Amino acid sequence: MLRAKVAISLDQETLERVDRLVSARVFENRSRAIEEAIEEKLVRLERCRLAQECAKLDPVFEKSLAEEGLSADVAAWPEY
Repeated sequence: MLRAKVAISLDQETLERVDRLVSARVFENRSRAIEEAIEEKLVRLERCRLAQECAKLDPVFEKSLAEEGLSADVAAWPEY
């Protein structure tokens, strides 16, 4: 995967916290720590956005769509 260099600014306390994690070998370096933090945040935002979109759905309408035509198909299913 291609990598791009970027410059960021962090407050001193945050940088010290990152450096402590790097020193404790939680992360191999600052870049990896920051990359993982950003990736986790992006995943969380995407999940949140999906949940917000799902909340807009009408459960009754969605159930009717899911069950549409199901009764006709059930008779054709083999017995278990």
